[in-house]
This record gives sequence, structure tokens and C-alpha cells, in this order.
Amino acid sequence: MLDAMREPTADQREPTAGQAELRGDCERCFGLCCVALPFARSADFAIDKDAGKPCPNLRDDHRCGIHARLRQSGFTGCTVYDCFGAGQKVSQVTFGGQDWRTGPPERTRRVFDVFPVVRQLHELLWYLTEALALPAARPVHADLRRALTDTERLTEGSPEELAALDVAAHRQRVNVLLLRTSELVRAGTRGKKKNRRNADLMGARLRGADLGGADLRGAYLIAADLTGADLRGADLIGADLRDADLTDADLTGAFFLTQPQLTAARGSAGTRLPGSVSHPVHWTAGT
Repeated sequence: MLDAMREPTADQREPTAGQAELRGDCERCFGLCCVALPFARSADFAIDKDAGKPCPNLRDDHRCGIHARLRQSGFTGCTVYDCFGAGQKVSQVTFGGQDWRTGPPERTRRVFDVFPVVRQLHELLWYLTEALALPAARPVHADLRRALTDTERLTEGSPEELAALDVAAHRQRVNVLLLRTSELVRAGTRGKKKNRRNADLMGARLRGADLGGADLRGAYLIAADLTGADLRGADLIGADLRDADLTDADLTGAFFLTQPQLTAARGSAGTRLPGSVSHPVHWTAGT
């Protein structure tokens, strides 16, 4: 089992002020995720929908008509999604509060083109903000701050600048710093550091497994049994936790874990989490 970490664990940190702003606020958004993004009929969505086409459940006031019963109606994917605050940024800042319903077609198309770009940038802001809150990453804090400033500046670009942005190249530059952050943080845990990066662990039987300090970046943990597993100090950036069983698992000190990842999983009141995320309602509601 993982010994105590040398630095304060993530469960001792509340979400930073910066992270609090990097969460979707539907009150300030024009329902962009319900229009701009496509989805296919599957276990996550009850229907097919093309990009740029409003979901039939979207009301005229930009609210979801079935929000209280999304899971029961076959729209689990909607309950998992989070724009990291990109929706309100594009709605209120990039396009100055102009509703996509009332503008000319070319502006509406640009809104839908820009939204996924800003969403990716805001996700990077979430990771960079978390990295700066990790004492073990202090050797790269200066570089992280510069990357945070650069990313924030990009989010404030004009619609034309955002549409032309090579967001993949920017993600790659930021990822170099996040990798270094991961190395520094996981070095603060004792014992052998397991490398499970991009590993295919779909349906794996990992009940009670010692994954403390593991590199689980991009790992496929779909429907994996992680009941009672030790994930303290693990790097979970990009890990696919859809339908993974985290019942009574210990994720304190785990980092780069987002609320959408967690909401896609299953768990219990006994699942221990970092302070930057919360127990999904459906874990205890039985839905």
C-alpha cells in the first residue's frame, strides 16, 4: 500500500478560485453544448444529433426540458459533460452576450466553430491551475504560470483568431509541463511507480489493487472493477473511467482528475476523493 505522501495531498485542497470559474454555468450560456456538439444514438444518448442542430430537448430559454430526468430518458452523456466554463466564456465574452438564435447564419456558424476550441483551452486551464496548487511541482511553477497566462490570453482572442488557432499544437506544449508535473508529484510517493499510461484495462479485475502513484494517463479503465483500490497519488489525466466501479476506492491525492471523468464512473459514499471534485449525485441516488 502507498505510504504517506511527502507533500499535502490533493484531498486537503479545495478547488482554487480559478478552478471555480472553470465550471459550466448554464445561467450565463446560450445552451451551446446542446447545439454545437454532435452525438450518436448509443448507451449515452437516446438519439442521433448533428453538430449545429439544436437538441429537441432544448427549450427557447436555452434550458433543458428534461434536465431532472436525463439519465432516465437515455441521455447519460449529458449528465457527464462539462464545458469547463467555455459555454459562458463564448456566450458572454467572445460574442458579447449575443444569442446565436438571433444573429446572422455566418455568426451562428462561427459560434459553433469557436466553442469546441475554447472548451479545449479551458480544460488546459483547469489542469494548469491544479498543477500550480501542487507543492511538489514548485520547480516548474514559473513555466506553468507562463503557460497559464498564455492560455488565458488565447481564450480572449477574437472569433477569427480562435477559429484559426492550432489548439492541438498548444495542447502539446502544455502537455510537456503537465508530464513534468506528474513526474515531480509521483516522485513524492514511496514504492515502485507503476506505468499504466494508455493501458487497455477495460473490464480489468483490479479490486483492492495497489495503484498508488501510478501513471494512468490515458488508460482505458472502462467497466474496470476498482472496488477498494488504492489510487492515492495517481495521475489520472485523460483516463477513461466510464462505468468503472470506484466503490470504496481511495483517490485522495490523485491529480488531474476531472468531474466529468468521475461522473462517468460508479462509486459510493465510501469512495474517497480529492477536494477538487465531488461525489456525483447518482452514486447515492441509485440512478
